[in-house]
Amino acid sequence: MIDTISWLALAFAAGLAARQIGLPPLVGYLVAGFTLHAFGAEATSMVNTLSDLGVTLLLFSIGLKLKLKSLAEPQVWGVAGLHMVAFIGVLVPALLTFGALGVPYLGELGHRNTLILAFALSFSSTVFAVKVLEEKGEMGSLYGTIAIGILIVQDLAAVLFLAFSLGKVPMLWSLLLFSLIPLRGVIGRVLDRAGHGELLLLFGITFALGGAQLFEALHIKGDLGALLLGILIAPHAKSGELAKTLLGLKDLFLVGFFLSIGLTAVPSADMAPTVLLLVLFLVLKGFLFEQLLLAFRLRARTALLGSLSLASYSEFGLIVAAIAEKSGWLSSDWLAIVAITVGVSLVIAAFLDSRAHGLYELFSDRLRRQERTVRLPIEREIDPADANAMIIGMGRVGTGAYDTLTMDKGLKPVGIDADPDAVARHSASGRNVVQGSATDADFWHRLHLNDGHIKVVLLAMPQVSENVFAAEHLIKEGFAGTIGAIAKFPDDEAILRAAGVSQVFNLYAEAGAGFAQHVCTGRGREVEDRLSRLQRAAAGVDDAR
Repeated sequence: MIDTISWLALAFAAGLAARQIGLPPLVGYLVAGFTLHAFGAEATSMVNTLSDLGVTLLLFSIGLKLKLKSLAEPQVWGVAGLHMVAFIGVLVPALLTFGALGVPYLGELGHRNTLILAFALSFSSTVFAVKVLEEKGEMGSLYGTIAIGILIVQDLAAVLFLAFSLGKVPMLWSLLLFSLIPLRGVIGRVLDRAGHGELLLLFGITFALGGAQLFEALHIKGDLGALLLGILIAPHAKSGELAKTLLGLKDLFLVGFFLSIGLTAVPSADMAPTVLLLVLFLVLKGFLFEQLLLAFRLRARTALLGSLSLASYSEFGLIVAAIAEKSGWLSSDWLAIVAITVGVSLVIAAFLDSRAHGLYELFSDRLRRQERTVRLPIEREIDPADANAMIIGMGRVGTGAYDTLTMDKGLKPVGIDADPDAVARHSASGRNVVQGSATDADFWHRLHLNDGHIKVVLLAMPQVSENVFAAEHLIKEGFAGTIGAIAKFPDDEAILRAAGVSQVFNLYAEAGAGFAQHVCTGRGREVEDRLSRLQRAAAGVDDAR
């Protein structure tokens, strides 16, 4: 217990150091795990338990946000399937060739063993991609939803492999799991009664972990069960709130996952050339994703950011390698090599992904020349029509601002949001909202602002970095109107003003002032109403006299 607590403290220190140099904290967790293993530490049962809980809650949370129709898009299942075939098709002969040239450990592999290794390395890390997308606030962006869809297709392929390789045939009783579908209404009513506090959290944990155990008992992978149960609840109105409630707990448990990867193995000198070679193949992996996404008529920016989110090796690769080692298909040394390769790939991917927007800005001219002439409808030009105000970020704050500008100020606003489901909901409610990502440099090129109709732009995105990016590009595009933005902390206000924002609204300070004014105004009206009633009563008495 003491060891685990001290390891978590080390993970915190390493995560904090990683954040200070602009990297996601998960890089620090991985480095902490490698450091501990270098000093002889091994994963404890508590670390492994935290890791298992984190992955289960992660897949449950993905299910809560997943819309099955997104998996049916060709740019999702098509890219996932073609990439797996192409990557394995290139990697197998390449590894056999390098083995013949004398690269350590590769020479001992036969064709079947090489095929299994390539299959293990064809997956991208779901945990990494979701974690990075959440930290950047881009889970609802187009490239984010496509990347998550591709990862789900990959995970389903991995689960099928695990089922066949372990010889686990689902029990006949597993057919009863289909009864959960008609029970969705009952589950939804229980979720409604859970409220918004600890009962909601307890519902999520019980449903995710208990459901996973139920699937395991029926010889079906528990993680797949957690994902499917999340999808079952996804249409419910409180699914988003449930996902947010589980967020902190899930992130805490995932620290154990990243520590466990680092604690799996540490490189020896003779493994280094093989690890380096496998890491270099990440370039091929990312390039294939980018080219396939372009071939499916997505813009260069979407293709680049999506490929960077997927350019890693996966935790499923470790699981496949472990099964292969137990089955005698790979030696125990290969389990260590794959573990080290996965860890190093996550460090590299985190470094590149944290600079994804800057990389696109740097190479945008060259990348745009690769785009297809005909694009998907969602990637076409954005025309705000006769709108004279714009709100970027149509969450609760943005929606309130939109309604106020419409009803109280008589303006014609247009809303911008990256989440297609949010756009559909607003459109169904009669609001003029279009899909677009304000952190996309090309978004500002596709948006027609030069006609001068739009005089006011309100930046209501949750991350200050997103609002700063949008403000800087507004000014770069020659916008001369008023720019307003929300802020949560006093430090954010100075950053936004330096970026060109003329009006900053501090959510917490202004909410308190507005609350007091609202109550006092209501109290004043109450007194006025009472005086008016007394005056009318007195007038009635006079009339009676």
